[in-house]
Amino acid sequence: MITPVILCGGSGTRLWPRSRKIKPKPFLPLVGDTTLFEATVLRCSTEAGFSPPVVVTGAHHLDHVVEQLPDPASSQIIVEPEGKNTAAAIALAALRLPEDAIMLVCPSDHHIGDCDAFQAAATAAAALAADDWLVSFGIAATAPETGFGYLKQGDPIEGSGGRRVERFVEKPDLERAKSFLADGGYAWNGGIFAFRAGHFLDELEQHRPDIASAVRAAVAKGHADGNAFHPDAAEFAKIAGESVDYAVMEKTGRAAMVPATMAWSDIGNWQALHEALDKDEVGNATKGRVELKNCSNVLVHTDGPRVSVVGASNLIVVVDGDDILVCTPEGAQLVGKLEGAVNQ
Repeated sequence: MITPVILCGGSGTRLWPRSRKIKPKPFLPLVGDTTLFEATVLRCSTEAGFSPPVVVTGAHHLDHVVEQLPDPASSQIIVEPEGKNTAAAIALAALRLPEDAIMLVCPSDHHIGDCDAFQAAATAAAALAADDWLVSFGIAATAPETGFGYLKQGDPIEGSGGRRVERFVEKPDLERAKSFLADGGYAWNGGIFAFRAGHFLDELEQHRPDIASAVRAAVAKGHADGNAFHPDAAEFAKIAGESVDYAVMEKTGRAAMVPATMAWSDIGNWQALHEALDKDEVGNATKGRVELKNCSNVLVHTDGPRVSVVGASNLIVVVDGDDILVCTPEGAQLVGKLEGAVNQ
C-alpha cells in the first residue's frame, strides 16, 4: 500500500487576484469543477489501491482541508504551527507513519491530466522506495522552461524502469534550458517523491541532523485532536526551514527517478494555467460571463462581472471581486510582485 502525503501550503501570490493567502490555489477549482487539492486526493484514492492520505497543512488552511477532503474521518491531518518548507513537512508525516510505510509525497497545487500515467509512475516509484531508493518523478520536459529544476538521468536501475539521478540542476537560464531539452537526458523535477518513511528519516538524520532532531522533538511534545495532529509550536519554531531537495535529495547516494509523461503542470502562474486548460480552435479559454470577438490566445477568468474582449491576442484578464488583473503571457511571471499580491 502507498500512503499519499499531500502538502498544502503557499501564499497565493502568483495567481493573484483569484488565489489569495486566505484561500490559495490548492483550494480553488482552476481546472474543471474540482479544486487542485481535491483532484490530488482523488488521484490517490483507496479504490486505486492507495492508503488513506496524510495531509500536512497550516492552521490557517485547516478548514479548507477538512471541507474538501472526500473522507476526512479516515484521513490524518498534520497541522504545522508555521511553514518550515518541505523537508520538515515530509519528516512530520514520516514520524506519524510506520517505518515501512511507502510515502508518495504530492504537492496539492499541481494539475495532472493523465491520471493513469500518474498511478503507473507511482507504482514504479513505490517499488524503488521499498528497496530504499529516494525517488523523484522525472517529468518529461516539453519546453526549455527556466522556472523548474532539472534531473540529469543516470544509469538504469535493473528491473525497475527507473534510473539513478546523476545530479540535480537548479533552475537554469534560457540557454542552458535549451541545451537540456536538446540533450534529451534531462527531466523536470516535479516535486513528487516516493520514500520509505524510516529510510527518509535515516537520510535526513545523516544529512541534516538538526532538522531531524527538531522535528522529532516537535512530534514527541505534540498532541492529537481527533484525526488532526498538532506538533509542539515551540519546538517546531527551532527548525531551519529547507526544501527536501537541498536537505536530502541533492546529498543522498540513493537518488532515483521514474519517468512520468502525464500532462503535468505546476500551474505556477496565469500563463501556465492557460496552457493547462481546454481551449478553442484559436487558443482562447474562458471562465464566467465572458464574450470574445476576433480574439486569439486570450484567457479570461471572472467571478461575476461580464468581461467583453474584442480584437485582442496574447492577453490574460482576471476579475476577482474589486480586483482586476490584465497582463500578457510574458507578464504573468511578475504577478506575484504586484502590490496587491504582496500586501494581502
